[in-house]
Amino acid sequence: HLAGEGGCRPLGFVITPGQWGDAPQMIPVLEEIRVPRQAGGRPRTRPDHVGGDKAYSSRRNRRHLRRRQIKHTIPEPRDQRANRRRRGSQGGRPTGFDMTIYRRRNEVERTINRLKTFRAIATRFDKRAYVFHGTVTGAAIRLWLRPE
Repeated sequence: HLAGEGGCRPLGFVITPGQWGDAPQMIPVLEEIRVPRQAGGRPRTRPDHVGGDKAYSSRRNRRHLRRRQIKHTIPEPRDQRANRRRRGSQGGRPTGFDMTIYRRRNEVERTINRLKTFRAIATRFDKRAYVFHGTVTGAAIRLWLRPE
């Protein structure tokens, strides 16, 4: 699970088993983001905007983003939309969705593809999660150091 910035470089990631769902991992991934400030001080931990696919749509994630005042563009799946409508006024407001912002979601997919250019990540030679985490960290550092 990965959070990336506009230049196809990773900001934070969490390694989980393949069968784990996406939605519960969104908050831990956001907690991994630490962007140092040039003038010093505490690192920045709150992104300006979060985009995700339908797998990250859940009440818990939306509530977390609202509490931290993070703008987000996450489409609402058809079944969640139907459940919200069925509950009437108790279901809450419809989620805002901007298609032009959502088109930028492919930047995360491109970031994952750039990480997979490293053979050890694409084939996952490392069987233990902490070793694979170190491999991905090393690849992420190389992506940040590579000139564009």
